[in-house]
Amino acid sequence: MMLAGQQGASLNRAQILGYASLCLIWGSTWLAIRMVVHDIPPFLAAALRFVVAGVLLLGLALAQRRPWPKGTEQWNAMLVLSVSVMALPYGLLFWAEQYVSSSITAILYSAMPLTVSLFTPVMMHHKVSRQAVFAMMVAFGALLSLFYRGGLSVSGRSIIGGVAVLAAMALSTWSAVYAKLRLREVDSVIATSLQLLFGSIILFWGTWSLEAHRQAIWTRAALVAMAFLTIFGSAAAFVIYYWLLKKLQPYQLSTISLIVPVIAMIEGFLWGEEIHLMTVLAICVVLGSVYFVLRAEAEQQMAQSDILMLRTRAQ
Repeated sequence: MMLAGQQGASLNRAQILGYASLCLIWGSTWLAIRMVVHDIPPFLAAALRFVVAGVLLLGLALAQRRPWPKGTEQWNAMLVLSVSVMALPYGLLFWAEQYVSSSITAILYSAMPLTVSLFTPVMMHHKVSRQAVFAMMVAFGALLSLFYRGGLSVSGRSIIGGVAVLAAMALSTWSAVYAKLRLREVDSVIATSLQLLFGSIILFWGTWSLEAHRQAIWTRAALVAMAFLTIFGSAAAFVIYYWLLKKLQPYQLSTISLIVPVIAMIEGFLWGEEIHLMTVLAICVVLGSVYFVLRAEAEQQMAQSDILMLRTRAQ
């Protein structure tokens, strides 16, 4: 199976495996976050997750003598992304999941590819193909139909939590395009470790200023969920993410957020939950739409190449 990449080249097996790994890991993190914030204050949980993951990755980077960022521009990008990728979005997400279910959080985050497609032409001067936008709209519509089918319990806190999730999604959207522009020559392990460590400083300040009255209860479930979020959800996932971002356009990589709710549904089915025919059809629609989005860059470049060849012949 070969999929389109940034320069019209095909993704190799390692890159396809990386994409699938991100889908599986981040498809499971919503439930893990929900388990953690049940017993541990959200900012403290996010801060501990990031600082431990950052230390592990920094140790790996030092052992392997990976290159550090060079120049003011790259270091400034590290600081900006520490806030816009790590600290604020994850602080908002951990806080929101006290009041919003993990499935609703995943559904709200699935609007990310469409939002990225709005930022891409403005920030990168790169046109997103109509085929890709249409495919993303179809996939998002399929997820919304499942969301409507499952019903929604609305309360004041759940609405505020939903707004917090959308704010986190908007920050992540902008950051995906920004990182594409600024981190092309920065090592993925170094970039991830520094952002996690810088971001944890802000989150520790958040827990000191906002959560001093709350006590953490370190249950077995919370510890297992934290270990998963730290090792896989942070250390491994973000290294893979920044590695893939050098190959794919941001809107293509953000299609992971469309597959995340699908992973959650499949996991529920494996745990004995009932799954309906309409759910299966919606999952097929989402997966098919994502495939077309991943193919969009190569097809758009092939079309542009054909137009150039026709112009050359006409001359």
